[in-house]
Amino acid sequence: MASKNRKPTMVLFVRHGQTPTTGAVLPGRAPGLHLSDRGREQAEQAAARIAALGADRIAAVYASPMERARETAAPIARAVGRRVRVLDGLNECDFGRWTGRRLSDLRRRREWHQVQRTPSSFRFPQGESFAEMQTRMIHAVQSLVIRHPGSTVVAVSHADTIKAAISHASGAHLDMFQRIVVSPCSITAILYSPEGPLVLAVNNTSDLKSLVPS
Repeated sequence: MASKNRKPTMVLFVRHGQTPTTGAVLPGRAPGLHLSDRGREQAEQAAARIAALGADRIAAVYASPMERARETAAPIARAVGRRVRVLDGLNECDFGRWTGRRLSDLRRRREWHQVQRTPSSFRFPQGESFAEMQTRMIHAVQSLVIRHPGSTVVAVSHADTIKAAISHASGAHLDMFQRIVVSPCSITAILYSPEGPLVLAVNNTSDLKSLVPS
């Protein structure tokens, strides 16, 4: 993902904060879903943790087009003196006809086992496949690495897209990505170097100052 002469780029992946439907509904790309009061608190806390690294270290703040991601990115951008840049490649997976369905209903569907055990073989009806989503996310990350060599950038996205990026960076098959937990407003840090990516933190909700390769 990086040329031999390119300086490493740190990407801080932030999942958006909680919404009124987190854990109950598969919102997908349906418009109009905003952060809850708790989600706004989480976003402010994530902003403080990222700013503690030093505002001058953060070259840019990017976000998925969804409202909940942009609302999470806003306090982070303010804390480091940047503006929020929308990047379509960070968008949520297109869940097609499953968009807006209750998770309790989806878990009863025959296809749910495939989604959990062999997601690489599953396509959402009239939506994306997990493989397409991962490829899109990888291309988006690659664009950030190319744009910001030697810098740290923030990418506010969604649980599945971040899990797909972690899976790819760690060399794990996409079918393993459901074993990864990415909580609301958790931070995942991956250093993209010429030698390959280094996963420095996953689902982090505490201090980030120790994020350095050993």
